[in-house]
Amino acid sequence: MSQRFRTSRRRFLQQSGFAGLACALPARKIFALAEHRADSQSVVTVKNRAPLNASAFYPLPLGQVRPAGWLRRQLEIQANGLSGHLDETWADVGSNSGWLGGKGESWERGPYYLDGLIPLAWLLDDARLKAKAQKYMEWILTNQASNGMIGPASNDDWWPRIVALKVLTQYQEFTGDPRVMPLMDRYFRYQLSELPKRPLRDWGKFRWQDEVLSVTWLYNRTGAAYLLDLARLLHTQGYDWMAQYANFQYKQKITAEFIKLNEDGGLKDLALSTHGVNNGQAVKTGPVWSLVSGSESDRKAATQMIAELDKYHGLPNGMFSCDEHLSGRDPSQGSELCTVVEYMYSLERALAITGDAAFGDRLERLAFNALPGTLTDDMWAHQYNQEPNQVECSLHHKPWVSDGPESNLFGLEPNFGCCTANYHQGWPKFAASLFLMCGGAANDPRDGLVAAAYAPCEVSTSLHGTPIHIVEETEYPFRGNVQITVSPAAPLEFPLHLRIPAWAAGTTITVNGRSEPEPAAGSFARIQRSWKSGDRVEITFPMRPRVSRWFNDSVAIERGPLVFSYGIGEDWVKLRDRGMTADWQVYPTTAWNYALQLNTGDAANDIAVTEAEVGDLPFARKNPPVQLRVKARKIPAWRAEDGVANTLLQSPVTSEEPAEEITLIPYATAKLRITAFPVLKNS
Repeated sequence: MSQRFRTSRRRFLQQSGFAGLACALPARKIFALAEHRADSQSVVTVKNRAPLNASAFYPLPLGQVRPAGWLRRQLEIQANGLSGHLDETWADVGSNSGWLGGKGESWERGPYYLDGLIPLAWLLDDARLKAKAQKYMEWILTNQASNGMIGPASNDDWWPRIVALKVLTQYQEFTGDPRVMPLMDRYFRYQLSELPKRPLRDWGKFRWQDEVLSVTWLYNRTGAAYLLDLARLLHTQGYDWMAQYANFQYKQKITAEFIKLNEDGGLKDLALSTHGVNNGQAVKTGPVWSLVSGSESDRKAATQMIAELDKYHGLPNGMFSCDEHLSGRDPSQGSELCTVVEYMYSLERALAITGDAAFGDRLERLAFNALPGTLTDDMWAHQYNQEPNQVECSLHHKPWVSDGPESNLFGLEPNFGCCTANYHQGWPKFAASLFLMCGGAANDPRDGLVAAAYAPCEVSTSLHGTPIHIVEETEYPFRGNVQITVSPAAPLEFPLHLRIPAWAAGTTITVNGRSEPEPAAGSFARIQRSWKSGDRVEITFPMRPRVSRWFNDSVAIERGPLVFSYGIGEDWVKLRDRGMTADWQVYPTTAWNYALQLNTGDAANDIAVTEAEVGDLPFARKNPPVQLRVKARKIPAWRAEDGVANTLLQSPVTSEEPAEEITLIPYATAKLRITAFPVLKNS
């Protein structure tokens, strides 16, 4: 962002960092409330209450889906990394936080941190992390103002409360704390009376849909009619995202001059409507609002939004460019980490509401590529912006639209600290969203379970009062085999829906060794049967490499949900220590300017696949679980300037350089990489 915009946000945070004294809380109370509910399996999935429109699927109560295998290891890496220690080394969420009653940062960073810390702590059943989170929750729950306002008194911005409400809903589902819903009720009644006098503005105006999720969450549990009035008021005051994408105008790289970034602190509507994180959060707007409106066009709006973003700003890692405004399709442009995790959350909600399998495909593409690709292997450092074609991570000003020279460093808070506070939600929320429930009204005979995304996990839930335990064993996305063992406490008939990715034509499914009909790619396979303990479903996804086309007719190589990159040699140079972590620059040690030679009609025949063990660090470069080999030639005319790969040459290209065989590794394992390649002529 421009220096003025960055300074404006920092000044706001500094000026809003005054609150009451921190309260001391008896340790026994913290740990008593932090205990995970033993009866979580019997907690019933809450469905939409009339007159809300029905969702296709519903999230299982938090805690009923838990990570296993490599996914659990990934969450443990996160807990042992910066996520589990951020409050110990970063003052913005430390003991003086305004969200602990202190005089420190009192805006979005405390709630952002809790939005990831709470699901991480409870999914891992980690007492240390629960205690950290509980301190915040106690302050929020015991310091509500008499008028109903929550949070630090030093600012009255609606936006950070929108995040805090998401935090409260998760905390209540994990713990059953009876104080949460009355607090939310008092806050919402206050807000309904206050919004006509003090309407949504700035970030809250553009992120109103996130609050509607919390409003409908409470309505589904209480039935208080005023909550729907509040939802409609939020919609009226909020930005009209559906209109923006019905007639999408932002088809080129957005410049700071175009959005008048240096006016009004960068908070004009034009700047905010082209801001990456706002657009990532906006993807869910149509489906979320369709719950209230009942409009089919609203429900389908997310598909239109994603299509426009892909067409004009799409990148091979599943993201759209946003550094930090929409930036076109050049793979040397970046994407902000906040946008990655918010886009994932939007897809999780859109998938549940609409039942569209395509949202699960995109969710996996982000989770297995863009998310780990912008974090160090040990998750002690992250980037603000990542690039699919990232040839250097150093202090340079190119190619960012509105960000500063630290933007693609790996560190504590490169460029700006919002991502430092916010990225923690990515893995835990993905893990919690792997399985959903389908069905109509409460106790509908059509109730069943949905495998919405794939990764190793366990599910402990119930249908029609019968406990069900599911174990999913897989090394997906590195392998194509998934085994799901279904064990109801007593024989029970229900449908099991299995998402079949659009790339997975030829998928096979067996139940107890007997073949099911071949499922259609890009849909949900439905298995209706009377299930008994130990029934075993085996899914085999075809994992042949494939080629996709991108900017200037470049190509990316994919296999399953993984995108592959040429891993450039890396020289990590410490820039400075940052408390318990450090800021790092990464310089290339090898050439990277390759064009691929793909000579056959079926490009998969040109690509050799090698598999290896999925290690303790699933996305580490040292031992990639899968590698691809392909022929290539260097393109001398394709060079870097100021640490950035120049614009991709229009394919096809020619080269007199000798042919080589290069190795491609999963996108996330290569921190310096080429992902979109020119293609050699006659390929």
